[in-house]
Amino acid sequence: MDQTFDLVVLGTGTAASGVATTCRAAGWSVAIIDELPFGGTCALRGCDPKKVLRRAAEVIDAARLMRGKGLSDSDLSIDWPKLMAFKREFTDPVPARREAGFVDKGIATFNGTAKFVGKTSIAVGGERLDARHVVIATGAKPVPLPLAGSEHVITSTAFLELEELPKRILFIGGGFVSFEFAHIGARAGADVVVLDRGTHPLPAFDPDLVAQLVERTRRLGVTFHPNAAVEAVEKTKDGVIVVAAIDGTTQTFAVDLVVHGAGRAPAVDALDIEAGNVRASKKGIEVNEFLQSVSNPAVYAAGDVAATAGPPLTPVAGLEGAVVASNLLKGNHDRPDYTGVPSAIFTIPALTRVGLLESEARDQGRDVTCKFTDMSEWYSVERVGETHAAAKVVIEKKTERILGFHHLGPESGEIVNLIGLAMRTDLRVPDVKKMISAYPSAGSDIGYLL
Repeated sequence: MDQTFDLVVLGTGTAASGVATTCRAAGWSVAIIDELPFGGTCALRGCDPKKVLRRAAEVIDAARLMRGKGLSDSDLSIDWPKLMAFKREFTDPVPARREAGFVDKGIATFNGTAKFVGKTSIAVGGERLDARHVVIATGAKPVPLPLAGSEHVITSTAFLELEELPKRILFIGGGFVSFEFAHIGARAGADVVVLDRGTHPLPAFDPDLVAQLVERTRRLGVTFHPNAAVEAVEKTKDGVIVVAAIDGTTQTFAVDLVVHGAGRAPAVDALDIEAGNVRASKKGIEVNEFLQSVSNPAVYAAGDVAATAGPPLTPVAGLEGAVVASNLLKGNHDRPDYTGVPSAIFTIPALTRVGLLESEARDQGRDVTCKFTDMSEWYSVERVGETHAAAKVVIEKKTERILGFHHLGPESGEIVNLIGLAMRTDLRVPDVKKMISAYPSAGSDIGYLL
């Protein structure tokens, strides 16, 4: 059966939900489609459930850091099944609640694989939906692993559903997933190995702070190998064998579980975008400054599936979704502003950044001063027993603008938010130093770091 809408939205995550609800509130007829449970990656398979698990690891770590300082942690441990049950209290209600919210607003919902069958026509579940506009917000998915035995490797989604935590876990890749889950798994009692193909992990973050995080990770008991190319994964009766070339030599690792942490790619493969005359590259749907498809003006894209200058983060998806909705309703006039968007790796402690790396600023020919601060002996760090903390600030000499801020340490996620706000509102270093913070607090450190 054919149905006609003003707008068909592909995906139900942050970007998709924002576009759909805004356009429906303006009186448009809207349909929304997802082949997975409604809610998107962040709410169901990413940020939110990960942060629930991290909280347990955070408590364990905090207690261990205070060992011998007035706190005994001898009986403290993570009960993985109960922790997963707690996580499901947050994730299980989302799909039904999200779909009901769409229906209450008058948005037609479809669960199934969407495919273009025309420039603005979508096939799903035996039905054809024709529209004036289509918005692609299908997010990203793990990249295929080109190695023998890849079928024995689970994704981060499956890791977040484990009923029991295996004793021996190996992560392929040196990115967000591997480091965040390694910190959780190790504090839950697992023996963890991380194999990274590159020379330096986490290349999007300041290398000096990454080096400190790697040292902290190793002290946690995690085995980390750079220059490690995984060649094969073999299933055995006792678990899994991983074969890797590390610095020119072949090594094997006997583990119980192998997890894919080697990156994600825009989820476009199932959409048959060629039938919609929608052009894409490896970075995603190619869009102009208004997030409109460069090859099909009736199509827009937002979030991780779009090839934009924004980092693949949930708040960026929300920002881009709002821009798309505004341009659909009022004509192309709005552009996403990525100034001051923070990014965080929620290891323990967390590693954050906002703005430019030192190398990026110098490559752009900026005249900058870079201030590095070892915070390991600062009161705010020693008070909680942390051993690794540092910050780096990239400042434009002439204007005193903060071009980049990088931080590793306790409460890093909140500190970087304040700096992001300063950058977004064009506050200069002297302006930020005027801030009077509650003391002692993480915020009270900021003036001394600039």
